[in-house]
Amino acid sequence: MLHHGINLAVTRVISEELALDNPKGILKIMKRCIYITLITSITTSLILYCNTDFIIDKCLHNKVTPYVIYLICLALPLISMSSAIAGYFAGVRRIYKNAIGQFIEHVAKVIVTAIILMHYLPNGLNFSCFALILGDMLSEVISFIYIYIIYTLDKRRYKKYFEIKKKNDYTYKIIRISLPIAITSYIRSGLTTLKQLIIPSSLEKSGINCAESLAKYGIINGMALPIIMFPDILVKSFASLLIPEFSRYNAKKDYKRIKQVTNILLLSILTISFLLTFVLFIFSNQLGKIIYKDISIGFYIKILSPLAIFIYVDTVVDSVLRGLDAQVGVMIVNIFDLVISSSFIYFLVPKLGLIGYIISIYISEVLNFTISLFQLIKIVYFNKIK
Repeated sequence: MLHHGINLAVTRVISEELALDNPKGILKIMKRCIYITLITSITTSLILYCNTDFIIDKCLHNKVTPYVIYLICLALPLISMSSAIAGYFAGVRRIYKNAIGQFIEHVAKVIVTAIILMHYLPNGLNFSCFALILGDMLSEVISFIYIYIIYTLDKRRYKKYFEIKKKNDYTYKIIRISLPIAITSYIRSGLTTLKQLIIPSSLEKSGINCAESLAKYGIINGMALPIIMFPDILVKSFASLLIPEFSRYNAKKDYKRIKQVTNILLLSILTISFLLTFVLFIFSNQLGKIIYKDISIGFYIKILSPLAIFIYVDTVVDSVLRGLDAQVGVMIVNIFDLVISSSFIYFLVPKLGLIGYIISIYISEVLNFTISLFQLIKIVYFNKIK
């Protein structure tokens, strides 16, 4: 999880240095980040390696080979360094190079995994799991080689600057941003896992049999919600560009510009969200029939379609907050949201069944959206900007 924090830290700190006309500091920032990612990822890999037997026995119930854990240990340093370099390209506004890297990784993953699976699939589930992880690891290696080469070529442009205009404690800045995100990410991951585990059991307690509860859960989470969430992929891609921009404005203390851009963003994303919600609601049955060959899925798409407004706007709001150095608040809101929604699922779903689960989804998304928007309004319109 630390690589998420490192990615944001690199983007933020580099954006601030460019805003303050201190490009020479970029090389120093990247050197520190590479060192931090190597130390933390190798330490994590060693901890995983030393506890392989426990993980295989207690967590995975001896269903997979230990070599799966070994492959993950080898991949972690590459994933962490790739994330740091991706943060660099976002910070210097050359994010298209990240997009190319992700495309190469996905293509490599499909091709390599398919080739390996053809060889290992006849040997059973154990070898198939190993093949999938091996395919992931090799695609990460290919992606890392690409992104590291273009980073090495790209950073040459900053070597012509002879001195750092303003000395900063880059190590402190990087750790201050990345460590809280890493810690809260671990907590959030655990809570998410717990939430996913209690949903089917809570549905079963409501009187729905086990097979039906799993089927309903699969329809909502695996079929209807992905349709609602699909446009959010594009929103997230756009929102990731906002972090370096708002970091620059914040570093320059250009609060007037922050207000102006925030107003435009909120108005734009609200308009787009309402239009997309309207499309999802009106054409829900057609989407269910075309995509899943089952018109009944359209019913769930229809009743969940209003969530789109909250999800898309919240994505943009969270990115703006991260750019304004409020990333810890974003993660705390996410954790609070998971605690509340998990509690509602545990207590409400056994009484109300599937309706209770749908209500819990709405409570989760609306709560997250409301608190995040309140944070943004407080920071942009009341605290910093006069």
